Amino acid sequence: MRRHGYEVLDVHHHVGDAFTALGGTLDPTGGMDPAEYGRVELASRLEIMDRDDVTQAVVIPGHGYLRPHGVSDTRRVNDGIAAYRDRRPDRFPVAVGVTEPAYGPASLDEIDRVHDELGLAGVSYHTRFQGVSLDSGWVTRGVERLGERGMVPVIHAMDDTPEEALWKLATLARRVPSVTILALDAFSSFEATRQCDLVAEIAPNVVFDTSLSYNFDFIEAFARRFGVERVVFGTDLYSWPVGRRISHLLDQLVASDLEPAEKAAILGGTARRLFDLPGAGG
Repeated sequence: MRRHGYEVLDVHHHVGDAFTALGGTLDPTGGMDPAEYGRVELASRLEIMDRDDVTQAVVIPGHGYLRPHGVSDTRRVNDGIAAYRDRRPDRFPVAVGVTEPAYGPASLDEIDRVHDELGLAGVSYHTRFQGVSLDSGWVTRGVERLGERGMVPVIHAMDDTPEEALWKLATLARRVPSVTILALDAFSSFEATRQCDLVAEIAPNVVFDTSLSYNFDFIEAFARRFGVERVVFGTDLYSWPVGRRISHLLDQLVASDLEPAEKAAILGGTARRLFDLPGAGG
């Protein structure tokens, strides 16, 4: 237990360069060699987590990576996130990989590889970066394969980009009703937050993270309606120098009127069950 009383598991940390895809400098390292940048990046992430007593995090590659060599670039990124996990498994007990639906059958082969060779716990889709729509048949087939392998589909659903519209999340979830989907970024605006009620109602296999919401009050109302087991804590923290701090929602969540056991579920208990980690009781 930490100073705020909870063992926090943040389900949404990206490791990688956000600038390549989202604009800004093409060299966020400031000219550092890769080994030095790796030391700075890890130290920065741990300092940010320690500052707000975030115990552990799920690490996911950034989806803006360059891939001129196709599948081999994706394999390199997945190998990298497994190595990142292995540097501090006490702080990063779960690593999630990526696969590219536009690779067709090769995307399914990569799911099998990261499960068998790397022990990754899931695969992330962020279709605004991937050249397909969230309701693509190859995303559906990927989620089906993840379910078969006992892995978690991690689906970015940022409604203000058409590739990730929340109605497409609902469509995907209803195609695979037996697979639990972890949806990231769905509370990213007021209108999207309202839409999440409809998605939760028609797709009970979707669990939502708290990333990008500007106010926990809306999520608290959602959790009271649909159950705290439908919400997990996530921050969308990126690598240094983009990532600087843990989301303000942590303090709002701790200060909310939810019961301590409900807060514990959102802050770690539910996610630990989802990823089959020790301490799943909250």
